[in-house]
Amino acid sequence: MSTHVQPVAPSNDLYLAWQVLRSEQPRLRARDAAERLAVSEAELVASRLDVDAVRLQPDWAHLLPALGDLGYVMALTRNEHCVHERKGYYRDVTVTGNGQMGLVVSADIDLRLFLGGWASVFAIEEQTAKGVQRSIQVFDRQGTAVHKVFLTEDSQLSAWAPLLERFRMAEQSVELGLLPLPQPQPPQADAQVDVNGLRVGWSTLKDTHHFFALLKKHGTTRTQALRLAGSEWAEPLDVRELPKLLEQAGTREVPIMVFVGNRHCIQIHSGPVRNLRWMDSWFNVLDPEFNLHLQTTGVTELWRVRKPSSDGVITSWEAFDAQGELVVQLFGARKPGIPEREDWRALAESAAALEC
Repeated sequence: MSTHVQPVAPSNDLYLAWQVLRSEQPRLRARDAAERLAVSEAELVASRLDVDAVRLQPDWAHLLPALGDLGYVMALTRNEHCVHERKGYYRDVTVTGNGQMGLVVSADIDLRLFLGGWASVFAIEEQTAKGVQRSIQVFDRQGTAVHKVFLTEDSQLSAWAPLLERFRMAEQSVELGLLPLPQPQPPQADAQVDVNGLRVGWSTLKDTHHFFALLKKHGTTRTQALRLAGSEWAEPLDVRELPKLLEQAGTREVPIMVFVGNRHCIQIHSGPVRNLRWMDSWFNVLDPEFNLHLQTTGVTELWRVRKPSSDGVITSWEAFDAQGELVVQLFGARKPGIPEREDWRALAESAAALEC
């Protein structure tokens, strides 16, 4: 290196390494580039400060409602094997008094937010082959993307600069204070579970939202509870049935609810699915307002699950990866207080259970 060349800051080293990688693989997404470069996606984004990114204040109680000023946007939430993209408006935003939970319950963008795990947030204004792409991107304490919001051609571009000015952090630091992922407690053995108590608790559920409390009470993982619940409540299915169910829902015009989440955010689509396509091992919904990208090789378990409620039995399909993490959940489209749709139930019950 010439002695006349100024040394490059570590963050710029990362940024330059990324640009080299992008020049070699222009279609490589930031998530995959971060993995190639052995950093978190948040660190990769932070390396863009003073280039095309601005770090914002993690003031969720005010920032989330302010996203409504951007108008028609695309919200994206993903996990390791599934990406959920929904266009619409950030409306009806609620953040609890302690700041740990949030909701967005508009007709189109429907979110459950576990804000205690949200850590950093950036605004990005990036030149792409299709023009300037603007987004707000949120990351957790491990530097993993939690939730992203992208402007569309129909967004209120005039609201972008004022939003950045309002929430811009005074110190544009690359320091993220990342922490290692807490190690989960090993699950207890099946023999240690009060199976009868689990089944009784399951049979007396009044609200599907109480299911997590049931798991916690009995110290079971989700897949363990499904195995132990009995065929009345949970049945294993062939994983190849999952895309077939989506195809049949599209053909029969059965409106469904599609839940995709990670540890800190769940995103929900309610409505029909129509334009369904395979791309290699990816199964996709490519509708104008809703896109789903499911890496089918990541699904190793599929269950038909029935939960009693004050509205009657609620039937879902739940797909899990090899680590027992939930990849995607499917329900019939419904509102609280309304029984499950008969056409959804018939469709959900049509696949034969696997022999145990």
